[in-house]
Amino acid sequence: MTRRAGALLLAVVAAVSLSGCGTQSPQQAMRHWLSQSRFATNERQLRSDAHHAAVALRRATESVAQLHTVCAVLLVETEAANASLPTPDAELNSVLAGAFNALGDGANECYRAGASSVKRERALRYLEDGVGGLAEGLTRAAVVAGN
Repeated sequence: MTRRAGALLLAVVAAVSLSGCGTQSPQQAMRHWLSQSRFATNERQLRSDAHHAAVALRRATESVAQLHTVCAVLLVETEAANASLPTPDAELNSVLAGAFNALGDGANECYRAGASSVKRERALRYLEDGVGGLAEGLTRAAVVAGN
């Protein structure tokens, strides 16, 4: 074998060997994202925060200060969860972005609601949409991760 053919063969072997480095399947990428983002834990926390806000919104005697507290907590948690985007899956990005936007809108409307039953109802609708989106996102993530 000539020197040139040997060098070419070595280059081909090296290229083939290196071509597999750094690639992940969609399933592996999703599992990694789920672990790094702590999505399951954050999703449970967001559902809990949305529940507390909804309880406060449904209670006509809830003070403005109490609404501000539960709604501000929900907003902070929602913004933190939103920072974990993007995911490795475009469809999941869309679903979660919608859920986080709805929860953020609900938290903001909740904060402004005061004694207004109209604003409280609007905030509740946002929260319901957001929690529904979280459930859809959790299902999509599990499917992509192969669970």
